[in-house]
Amino acid sequence: MTTAIQTRALTKRYGAHTALHDLDLSVEPGTVFGLIGANGAGKTTTLRLLLDIIRPTSGEVRVLGIPPRQGGAALRRRIGYVPGELRLATRGTGRALLSHLAQISGPVRPGAVERLADRVGLDLDRRVRTLSKGNKQKLALVQAFMHQPSLLILDEPTSGLDPLVQREFLTMLREARDAGQTVLLSSHVLSEIQQVADRVAVLAAGRVVASGAVADLRLATTRRIAATLSRITADRLHALLSAVDGVADVSVTAAGAAGDTVRASLTVRGEIDPVVRALMAGTLHDLTVEEPDLEESVLDLYARAGDAS
Repeated sequence: MTTAIQTRALTKRYGAHTALHDLDLSVEPGTVFGLIGANGAGKTTTLRLLLDIIRPTSGEVRVLGIPPRQGGAALRRRIGYVPGELRLATRGTGRALLSHLAQISGPVRPGAVERLADRVGLDLDRRVRTLSKGNKQKLALVQAFMHQPSLLILDEPTSGLDPLVQREFLTMLREARDAGQTVLLSSHVLSEIQQVADRVAVLAAGRVVASGAVADLRLATTRRIAATLSRITADRLHALLSAVDGVADVSVTAAGAAGDTVRASLTVRGEIDPVVRALMAGTLHDLTVEEPDLEESVLDLYARAGDAS
């Protein structure tokens, strides 16, 4: 089966500034692929290159097996796109705008627009220019999904949406994946990526600093550990934990009414077995290991990318 998106050494320069460095990206059909990065990381540049809105300085790109420059309008009809900077200046209603766009994007099943509008809570008969930012974003989602495209390219798609609509949007993404559609999702809302993405690429300063399954990124970063112990002094436990490689932020305090137990908390990067061995110097009563969320993982990856540069 043809890869939905494939780039090799994709590079984009604006004068002396390089916005994207040798991007290698592979997105398999029927998956949700998350693209994560801070402002200026290169996410929007990447999406615009895929859509032939801008042209690469060098490198190769294929979308649904076709170079975007060669695919033209026929390729664009197979793609649903939500831009990060949404501009809807029409004086007509949402219904009229979507009817016009349906003529461009390709066949839209009868009732599809109304069903999508109902799901996101959009009034199709209001004039577009009177809509709030959130309602314009709903309109953008409807136009992207309405023709059931092979590929959805979504740049910050939930900007301005309330939490209930965000939840419905995530359901729509899962349904699209289950139907065999491919989704490339660029988002600052990292909880969205955690909930729906199959794989992720993290961009920093135009470079991929990490990629893989979401779970792999989480396991690669720091975890928090808390434990309650007895039969060991706070000073001795603090010394033992602080001596373990990868351990930081060690805190050991007296706990319990009689002061006969201690409570330890710390963070560790890497294997936790040496930490557990250190804790076994006392009598262990309680142990919790908290996995970091993806936001912490991304910040950690950024920090490591900065150290390496």
